[in-house]
Amino acid sequence: MSVRSLVNTVMRAVRVTEFGGPKVLKVDKNVPVPKSSNDQILIKVHAAGINPVDTYIRSGTYAVKPTLPYTPGKDVAGVVEEVGSNVSNLKKGDRVYSMAATSGGYAEYCTAASSDTKLLHSNLTYEEGAGIGVPYYTAYRALVIIGGAKAGDTVLVHGASGAVGLACAQIAHFRGLRVLGTAGSQAGLDLIARNGCDAVFCHREEGYATKIMEATENVGPQIIIEMLANVNLERDLTMIAKKGRIVVVGNRGSTEITPRLAMQKECIVTGMLLFNATQGEMDEIDAAVAGGMRDGWIKPHIGKVYSLEEAPNAHEDIINNKGTQGRLIFKVSS
Repeated sequence: MSVRSLVNTVMRAVRVTEFGGPKVLKVDKNVPVPKSSNDQILIKVHAAGINPVDTYIRSGTYAVKPTLPYTPGKDVAGVVEEVGSNVSNLKKGDRVYSMAATSGGYAEYCTAASSDTKLLHSNLTYEEGAGIGVPYYTAYRALVIIGGAKAGDTVLVHGASGAVGLACAQIAHFRGLRVLGTAGSQAGLDLIARNGCDAVFCHREEGYATKIMEATENVGPQIIIEMLANVNLERDLTMIAKKGRIVVVGNRGSTEITPRLAMQKECIVTGMLLFNATQGEMDEIDAAVAGGMRDGWIKPHIGKVYSLEEAPNAHEDIINNKGTQGRLIFKVSS
C-alpha cells in the first residue's frame, strides 16, 4: 500500500473516550491512519506490548493524562510503512520495535519517534519484538545502571516471572551474576528457572525469606530488584546484604518500613523510572539489547496473546493476575 493511499484510509484501533475501568477500552474501526511528522515514522503494527502503566493512564490516576479520546500503548513491533523527511536511520520495509508510539500502539498503524525506534533482529518474531521495549530497557537500567550490577554479585529479582523480572534474570545471568528469583506459582518457578535464575523461591510460601538467606549463607543478596514495594520493601530490608542496593521498579500503594533496618545494613533504597534515563544511558541500553538479540540471550517470553477486541480482558489480567508469566501482548496483524 502506498503512503499516499494510506493517508486517506482508516484503521482499527482501541480508543478511550473517558477515563475509567477496563470496559472503557473499545475498538473503533474508523480511526484515521495517523500521518508521521518529519522526525517520525509510520509503523504497520504486527504486535503491541501491554504495560501496567497503560492501565494507570486509562484509569485517569496517572500523573499525566492524555487528551481524550486517545489510543493507549507505547510498545510495538512491526514494519516501517513511511518515514519522515528528517529520518535517516530507518527506511520503508524495516522490521522494527519501538517503545515510543506517539499515536498509540493498540492499533493497526502508529506513528513513533524515529530516535526511539530500533531494528528488530531476525532472531525474534514480531510478538517477541513487542516484548523488548519497556521490559528490557527497564530491567537493564534498574539492574546495571542504577543497581551497579557486576559479575559475581548475587541479585534477588523479587517477582521474576513478569516481563521485567524475566528480562532482569536474563540480563543478570548473561553478565555473570548469581540470580535468585521469586514467583507465585509452580509454573512461574519453572519459567524463571529456565530463564537465568540459579535458585527459585515461592513468595507465597511462608518463610521463603529465610530460605533466601540460607541460600546466601545469611549474607543476603547485594542487589534486590523489587517489583511490588508496597508488599515487599520491609522484607527486602531484612534480606539485603550490608551496603547493598534495593531498586524499586514497581509499586501499587503505600507501605510502612522500619528505618533502623536500613541503618543497620547501611543499604541504599532507590526508585527507578525508565523515562528519567539520559541519552547516554539509552545509547548504552540500545547497544546491549542489540547485542542480546543478535547473540540470542534476549528472548522475551510471551505469556498470553490477545486480539484488540480483548483489550478489557488484557488490562484486567495484567493487574489482577494470580501469577504473572511473561509478557502480555496484542497480536494486531500477521
